[in-house]
Amino acid sequence: MQFSAIPTNVITGFLGVGKTTAIQHLLANKPENERWAVLVNEFGEVGIDASMMGEDSESGIYMREVPGGCMCCTAGLPMQMALNQLIQRAKPDRLLIEPTGLGHPQEVLASLRSAEYSEVIQLQATITLVDARKLSDPEYVTDDTYQQQIQVADCIVAHKADLYNADELQQLERYLEQQQITDRPVYSVAHGQLQLQWLDEACQWQAEPVTETHHSHGHSDVFAAAPDMPEQGYLRKDNKGDGYFSSGWVFQPDFEFDFVALESILMGIDAERVKGVFITDEGVFAFNIVDGLMSSTALDEVYDSRIEVIGRNPAAWQTLETDLLAASERL
Repeated sequence: MQFSAIPTNVITGFLGVGKTTAIQHLLANKPENERWAVLVNEFGEVGIDASMMGEDSESGIYMREVPGGCMCCTAGLPMQMALNQLIQRAKPDRLLIEPTGLGHPQEVLASLRSAEYSEVIQLQATITLVDARKLSDPEYVTDDTYQQQIQVADCIVAHKADLYNADELQQLERYLEQQQITDRPVYSVAHGQLQLQWLDEACQWQAEPVTETHHSHGHSDVFAAAPDMPEQGYLRKDNKGDGYFSSGWVFQPDFEFDFVALESILMGIDAERVKGVFITDEGVFAFNIVDGLMSSTALDEVYDSRIEVIGRNPAAWQTLETDLLAASERL
C-alpha cells in the first residue's frame, strides 16, 4: 500500500479573530468519508479550544492540543511530539493546524517543511484571518506576530465582515498594498464560513528551515506529567510572554456553576480574550468573549470545567477565582 502525504493547512490569525469558529465550520462541512485531524496550539496553559470544537472519532474528527505558548519553541519538540501522536492515532485524510494567535507562524511553517515531514505532510494553503476593524490600532498592526501572519498567508480572509463599516474593508486593501501584498486572494466572510476549496490552494510561502527559536515567552515542559488535581478540586496555571499574560483554571467535574451568576462574572472580566467551558445548572456550555461581546454555545459533554483569560493586565482578574468559587457548588 502506497502512503500519500497528508494535505495540511495552517489556519492562523491574531488573538480573538475567530480561528476556532472558522475551523468548526470547516469540520462541519468536511466530506463525510474523510478523517480530519486538528492540532490546536494555545497561549494559555490549560487548553480550551479542543473542548469547544469537540473530538468525534465516529464522525472522523480528531483533536490534539499544545497549550502553554508557541508550539514551535524548544527546538520544535512540543509541536513534533503532538503532531506525531495525532497523525499516528488519527491517520487523517487532512490535517489542520491552528497556531496560537500570539505564536510565530514562520517557524511553524518552517518546522512543517523540515526533512522529517517531507514525505508525511503535503503543505497546502496557509489561511490568515484578519479583523479589518483592528487596523486603526497601531499596537495591532505593528505587532511582529501580526505582520508574520499576513506575510505567510496564501489566502487572506477578512473575518467578521458583517460587523464592518463601509470603509474598513477598503482600509484592509490599502494596508495590504502598503505591505506590498497584492499577489494573493482576499475574501470577506462572517461566522467562520471558510470555503473548503480554499484549503486546496498551493502553498507559496518559502523560507529557510528554522532550527532553533528564541522567543520572549515561557512554555510548558512538554515531557512533564500532568499535575495532580489538588484536594480542593481545582487548579490554576499561568503563562506570560510578548507583553501578554494568561491565567487558566480547571475545575473537577463535580463542580456545578450557576449559569446566571457565571454569565455576570464572565462579562465583568477586563481582558483581551476569555474562553471557557463549564458544567452549569442549565447544562454544559462554551463561552467566548472578544471585544466585550460574549457568546455561549451548548455542548453535549466535557471532561471538566475550565477557563482561560488572556490580557495585558493580570491584576484586572485578581478576584476571578474567588468569584467563580462563589458561583459554584460541589455535587
